[in-house]
Amino acid sequence: MKKKQSLPLVIGLALATWLWNEYGAATFSDAPSTSAANSDAVIEAAFENRQSDLQVRGSGTVVHVLPDDTKGSQHQKFLLELDSGLTLLVAHNIDLAPRIPRLQKGDRVGFNGEYEWTEKGGVMHWTHHDPRGRHEDGWLERDGERFE
Repeated sequence: MKKKQSLPLVIGLALATWLWNEYGAATFSDAPSTSAANSDAVIEAAFENRQSDLQVRGSGTVVHVLPDDTKGSQHQKFLLELDSGLTLLVAHNIDLAPRIPRLQKGDRVGFNGEYEWTEKGGVMHWTHHDPRGRHEDGWLERDGERFE
């Protein structure tokens, strides 16, 4: 009789494990992102510690607009200087989100994305929605208009 009672429990645990592995990142990642007020300090610490895969929000000033990367997924690329002085390469996937039109040096751009460490400061990516729903959606924002 105990074997019959254990079978639903085992099936339930197996199903829960499968669901966690399949959808866990999207379903259980409701923790808030780093606040914009603290983002420079968080990114500075990540840079100093060579840390990557960090979801952050913040803003900076465009210091250089680069040509689009058209190999594979297309990306709008530009350099963004944070108020702290750290420079990030922003790689915004324009196959999944609209580009920021007429982007130019001096524009103030807000972001929600994933920071990846590089020797030059870092790369900001995942600044778009995730069509699979497994990663926190990101965005870029200029003059109150959001590009996601």
